[in-house]
Amino acid sequence: MTSVPHGEPPPRQRPGRRLSTFFHRHPRASLGALLAAPLGWLLIGYLGSLFVLLMAAFWDTDVFTAEIVHTFTLDNFQRIFEQDVYRDVAWRTIQMAALVTAACAVLAFPIAYYMARVASRRTRTILVVAVLTPLWAGYLVKAYVWRTILSDNGVINWLLEPLGLQFDGYSTVGLWLVFTYLWLPFMILPIYAGLERIPSSLLEASGDLGARSARTFVKVTLPLVFPAVVAGSIFTFSLTLGDYIAPSLISNQQFIGTVIYAERGVNLPVAAAFTFVPIVVMTAYLLAARRLKAFEAL
Repeated sequence: MTSVPHGEPPPRQRPGRRLSTFFHRHPRASLGALLAAPLGWLLIGYLGSLFVLLMAAFWDTDVFTAEIVHTFTLDNFQRIFEQDVYRDVAWRTIQMAALVTAACAVLAFPIAYYMARVASRRTRTILVVAVLTPLWAGYLVKAYVWRTILSDNGVINWLLEPLGLQFDGYSTVGLWLVFTYLWLPFMILPIYAGLERIPSSLLEASGDLGARSARTFVKVTLPLVFPAVVAGSIFTFSLTLGDYIAPSLISNQQFIGTVIYAERGVNLPVAAAFTFVPIVVMTAYLLAARRLKAFEAL
């Protein structure tokens, strides 16, 4: 063992060693250093750009040049609330989001129930991979594939042709089918996680007390998994509410996303004012989901 001669100062630590020692002694500083980059990107890159966009809603436009004038005004919000076209677009989009959410919940529940309660471990793994696989494909690829499927010469009309039927795929119904396909995995996974967390002892206790399968499902399973359904609906509802690519490819009708996309190059303040509509709707939706304890299922 080598001893340090008496009277000589101890060897100096390297800068990396000193920094490591400092973070070890100050865990809050270590946490702050780890979160500095992602939080900085969130605040500057995302929230900063969103703030600039929302501020544009209170600006005006020059009548002759159509350039933005940095003059405070509420005329853009008044235009959105007074003109029927904006109200119709907002209501149509909210209806579509609600219908897509309902369809995803109806389709996802039996799939998730089979995965969590019926399937063997191997089958469950295969089904989880099958649910996740569509998420690996590009959004535009899936959208254009569905545009081909829904065309006049697509698979659906090819199957309906022997029956003498014709389906107009480029319609609201076709868009509803596309949205349901796109967001279905986001509903299956939360419900699957919620069902998997239900203790089997509760279901067995319900059966021991004389409840049949249907009553056990209504009184035990459904209330316990309902927060997970609401959690999944947050994804399906919000994604439908703000999407603009699928509506522009599948449907000829206008939705909130397509109107904002179209107005941004013509009248940015009006487009920015219209973005408040989905923000307000989703804020109310999240508050309702919080009251239903949906965030506990995430």
